Amino acid sequence: MKVYTKTKLTGLWLGPIGFLLIFGLIPEAELAHAPRVVLAVTAWTAVWWITEAVPIPAASLLPVILLPTLGGLDVDTAAKAYGDPIVFMYMGGFIIAIAIEKWNLHQRMALHILKRIGTESHRIVLGVMVATAFLSMWISNAATALMMLPVALAVIKEVREKGILKGDSLQKFSKSVLLSVAYAASIGGLATLVGSVPNAVFAAMSKQMLNREIMFFEWFLFGFPVTVLFLIILYLYLTKVQFKVSRFEGKKPDFIDHDLHALGPMTREEKTVFAVFLMTALLWMFKFLLPFDISDTSIAILGALLLFLIPGTKDERILEWKDMQSLPWGKLLLFGGGLSLAAGFSETDVTGWIAGKLKLLEGHPYLFVLIVLTGAILFMTEIMSNTAVANMVIPMTVGLGAAIHVEPYGLMAAAALASSCAFMLPISTPPNAAVFSANVLSMKDMIKAGFWLNAAGILIIVTGVYFLLPAVLQ
Repeated sequence: MKVYTKTKLTGLWLGPIGFLLIFGLIPEAELAHAPRVVLAVTAWTAVWWITEAVPIPAASLLPVILLPTLGGLDVDTAAKAYGDPIVFMYMGGFIIAIAIEKWNLHQRMALHILKRIGTESHRIVLGVMVATAFLSMWISNAATALMMLPVALAVIKEVREKGILKGDSLQKFSKSVLLSVAYAASIGGLATLVGSVPNAVFAAMSKQMLNREIMFFEWFLFGFPVTVLFLIILYLYLTKVQFKVSRFEGKKPDFIDHDLHALGPMTREEKTVFAVFLMTALLWMFKFLLPFDISDTSIAILGALLLFLIPGTKDERILEWKDMQSLPWGKLLLFGGGLSLAAGFSETDVTGWIAGKLKLLEGHPYLFVLIVLTGAILFMTEIMSNTAVANMVIPMTVGLGAAIHVEPYGLMAAAALASSCAFMLPISTPPNAAVFSANVLSMKDMIKAGFWLNAAGILIIVTGVYFLLPAVLQ
């Protein structure tokens, strides 16, 4: 077997070539040395990610090598991104998922879900999607994805092992279910001010800069219809276009009740894992009720640590360190690489340079500005933190609104929504990275599906902002 396919070999050379072109063609007067290095390294890394010229986790180490060596970022800043709190939050979530699988709790959860939402392929996708989106309205998209991923994998496993779908149909179904978790986790957060950090940034800056307080219910009246429309488009796209699957060959699976009976009552280990899983989920959802502050990362690690402390009925704890062999360390490196590039964007003010380019929109019609702004931010956030994008762009939209003689709330809301919608790359959002860790989706699958969803996102966001928002924020 050839180590390098034609695509990989092309990507192997295109990466450094792209670096040289970007660094060499942007003049010093336009952009200083450090931010040019960051842009060029981002291009190199992105090409290797997309083409998989080298293993994706290995390509994710490029920033920590190139950024400090070429003067783009100091090594401390570049390297500490790989130990970012969100990386540890993922680690905790993955550890809980390992325990769920070790003690077979995922099978029981999957069977109960299948029993309640139906057993046709499209209904399973819809059920997973709606459940994920609802959770994401109230808790972070990362936490939602980490909770739903074991369930989605268990559903896929049941369908595969029972022979309900086979071959190409099984592959399409598996990809559709996993992408529904990733994308619905981001889309659901659009509905509420607490569901997405950019939404909260919008509300905070509206109060600070315009002395206009955005109430929770006001945003919900706007954000919820946008979310519902987005989910409808996502459902139709995944199940009817991109991963269309035939019905379960005219028969409904009859394994659910039989397998639930065969599993018998829950074991002590299952109950313990479920209790830790539920505790973690409830803390993520209701931590604001606690008399002290605790981060999502601390909650995830607390749940993971408890599993190493609590003994089972056998001569072992719920989790032993040997179980960590299945932890997807490579995915943690992947996310760390993305965060390292994001740190470079922030520290060298590449974000400011990009913001300056957006000011070229001044003097154009409002609808045109809205479309271009939404599209630019939506694709920008594929490689940047959504919080960083929101913090950079939303203040700028206030001046942009004044320049084109419109109230700035529409531009601010579009920036907030678009900042949360990144569907093309595993490093774009925590949910994307989580589902990519299942080793079912290829980079090509995510890029292709994500591109068209991005395009639909532009239409949905612009439509909602242009027609609905003025009626809500009167």
